[in-house]
Amino acid sequence: QVQLVESGGGLVQAGGSLRLSCAPSPHIFSSNAMGWFRQAPGKEREFVAASSWNGVSTHYADSVKGRFTISRDYAKNTVYLQMNALKPEDTAVYYCTAAPRYIDTASTEVKYWGQGTQVTVSS
Repeated sequence: QVQLVESGGGLVQAGGSLRLSCAPSPHIFSSNAMGWFRQAPGKEREFVAASSWNGVSTHYADSVKGRFTISRDYAKNTVYLQMNALKPEDTAVYYCTAAPRYIDTASTEVKYWGQGTQVTVSS
């Protein structure tokens, strides 16, 4: 069954903002590191951002550092990816992920994947 449900993708102009949401099953949210990956057409999937299971530690790809923010709302069991100052090169399908220990940039630790949500940034 689907255990990670993403929402919030869409079309936005360069310089604009979007917020992606991911609602994992509660047992996944409470005990897993959460993160986001993306894949653009014709390109390999790449790491975007991650949060430790308790939200204390976060890390980002260099390409999004200072523009994207990952956060966790424990009352809503939801993970967010706030994306500001979007660029056309941010266009991709964005995937929510969960890992029992940590989110590694190679995604070898990832156990759960969402279905993906499309983000398109026009120039």
